[in-house]
Amino acid sequence: MGDIVFTDKDEQMIQKEFESLLADYRNTHHRQKVELITKAFHFAKNAHQGVRRKSGEPYIMHPLAVAKIVVKEIGLGSTSICCALLHDVVEDTEYTVEDIQNLFGDKIASIVDGLTKISGGVFGKQANIQAENFRKLLLTMSEDVRVILIKIADRLHNMRTLEYQPIEKQYKIAGETQYIYAPLAHRLGLFTIKTELENLSFKYEHPDTYKEISDKLEAIKSTQLAFFEKFADPIRERLKQMGYEFEIAARIKSVYSIWNKMQAKGIAFEDVYDLLAVRIIFEPKPEFQENDQCWMLYSAITAIYKPHPERIRDWISTPKANGYEALHVTVMGQNGQWVEVQIRSRRMHEIAERGLAAHWKYKTGEKSESELDKWLKQLKDILQSPEPNAMEFLDTFKLNLYASEMFVFTPSGDIHTMPKGSTALDFAFMLHTDLGAHCIGAKVNRRLEPLNYILKAGDQIEILTAEEQTPKEEWINIVTTAKAKGRLKSYFRRQNREFARKGEELFNEKLKELNITDKYDSALYKLQQHYQIYNKTELFQQIGNGIIVLDDVEKIFIPKQQNKWLKYLNPFSNNKNKNTDIITTDSQKERIKQVVLTEENFGKQYHIAQCCHPIPGDEVLGYQDPSGEITIHKRFCPVATRLKSVDGKHICNAIWETHRKNTFIETIELQGIDRVGVIISVLHIISDQFKINIHDLHITAENGIFSGIIQLHVYDKQEIIELLKTIRKVPNIESVQRIDQIDGIEEIEELD
Repeated sequence: MGDIVFTDKDEQMIQKEFESLLADYRNTHHRQKVELITKAFHFAKNAHQGVRRKSGEPYIMHPLAVAKIVVKEIGLGSTSICCALLHDVVEDTEYTVEDIQNLFGDKIASIVDGLTKISGGVFGKQANIQAENFRKLLLTMSEDVRVILIKIADRLHNMRTLEYQPIEKQYKIAGETQYIYAPLAHRLGLFTIKTELENLSFKYEHPDTYKEISDKLEAIKSTQLAFFEKFADPIRERLKQMGYEFEIAARIKSVYSIWNKMQAKGIAFEDVYDLLAVRIIFEPKPEFQENDQCWMLYSAITAIYKPHPERIRDWISTPKANGYEALHVTVMGQNGQWVEVQIRSRRMHEIAERGLAAHWKYKTGEKSESELDKWLKQLKDILQSPEPNAMEFLDTFKLNLYASEMFVFTPSGDIHTMPKGSTALDFAFMLHTDLGAHCIGAKVNRRLEPLNYILKAGDQIEILTAEEQTPKEEWINIVTTAKAKGRLKSYFRRQNREFARKGEELFNEKLKELNITDKYDSALYKLQQHYQIYNKTELFQQIGNGIIVLDDVEKIFIPKQQNKWLKYLNPFSNNKNKNTDIITTDSQKERIKQVVLTEENFGKQYHIAQCCHPIPGDEVLGYQDPSGEITIHKRFCPVATRLKSVDGKHICNAIWETHRKNTFIETIELQGIDRVGVIISVLHIISDQFKINIHDLHITAENGIFSGIIQLHVYDKQEIIELLKTIRKVPNIESVQRIDQIDGIEEIEELD
């Protein structure tokens, strides 16, 4: 491909994009190193000469786009711009890291090397190797966070151009982005980029739902913006009177965020009340403390609009772990609509938009260690004893990415940040591994509490220990933080290694006792068969910790004395283990890129996933396992998200083509005012108007309010949609929605 020559039009386009990059760079406050950036550009351009992307444009346009994101949207300087321009050179050309080092120095070479290590994504063809590389990248990140910031910029541009990829690659890249890159951007404070990554992932995973919500947003946008102007006018007037320079802007909730709230709350689009937020960005006056001025603006706003007493979020007294600072208050606007107002100084806003880059820009030598600095230290701590399994490692790391924080105290008054949902045992491990390992309980607010006590904001905690206490297996289900889980798993791995060593010694001693040491493999196989444990290490572990006792196993090794040696001659003959996995290679089973879902091939070519129960009309995809069997999942099913990330090459597109022959059991939930005849009206619509059979029905009423769960036999999603529309029109029905039978959907609190 290298011998393809670019046209004059191509060259003009490349040059124009490079000049645009330099213009963005010159608008920053960074030291101007245009010569170095120009050198990196020409080197990268020559290295990628003649190569084109799937979109048809010259490949160098991608590094240029990544460099623009790095400088304009993240706010990094010349070193990062050069690394962005060079980030694919080592991966895609004959140049080496040593070449980069000789031409551009150690720092740029080190960052490019880090970027090259995970160039194939977090989940490549060999997931364990990729996870190890990702671990190395995170270690580099704890020293120089620019590596991961450039990687996020690279992923953002790939997502912006994802339309040129085949559909199965779209699923894999979008799934990986949703699984790790959006949470990582969130944790690093890149809120704008995090939102765009989530939205783009959602767009490619659920195109129909994305379009539906986008259209609804577009339809109400003008009304919302008109309301905003009316709402903002008295605030503008008051802040001008106070002598402030400020900006006030409307922020419409993102499509993904709306959908996420609909799923978490089980509500319709029309019931999402907080579509609009108002953001105030002010220039602080030098004569007052910045934080004090936030509260002064708060007082001015709540003098105009009444605040919601339970919806005040103070992120200025104690910032979030990703550096986010702001004061949020929800007030009652005109027409009885609740509106969230976000109050930020200019400095706070820049940190909120650009995360770490801005955080360090404002940092001074005298400033105390920030929550972000502490998190980077925790990250390094987690990496010291990482999971050996690729996916477990990433799951453990991901635990700390999206967690909402709260603040708790030690008896001496020291403040600590803990993820919501943390237990007393998590807190013990956070303070020190030895405290966690010997923890027997805690005094919380001077009251004795067990290990699984769930911490609340403001709790004062004293950890109680005992020297004889050691970690228990059930502790894994008590702790929720990545550090505690990592420490416990590391302890149990060491313990299990010791058990396995001891178990193998006991096994060998038993063979010596029976004088059959020359039949090691045969005896081991007999023991595995008897206990149905086909993993040798696991078997030895159970022997070593006393679960399996070898004192009375002679009858297993030698069931019949008269033919005991015959039994060892060929233990595998005519004896197939029914629990052994059937492995079929890709060459034996052709990979399917698309499956058409009909009644005729149901149960033959595909089956429905039990984790999410999709029905015709739902946005779905297929996962083809090594045996060739295809399982159909809803696209937003957590199991499907994981499969897309880990094993994207086995994901296939799925299209419904059913003809209303088979019905599926679906569940709807309704609530309303308990009035005579309201349930009869609903049942009339279901049975008489729509001719739908009812599978199960539960109705309860209390204090004038009724709620009901109804299971129905339906043909497809459209039938459910039309039914819900009709039921919503019944007087006294307040809400009705389909309940998706999916585990693992959680509401993610927005921080921006």
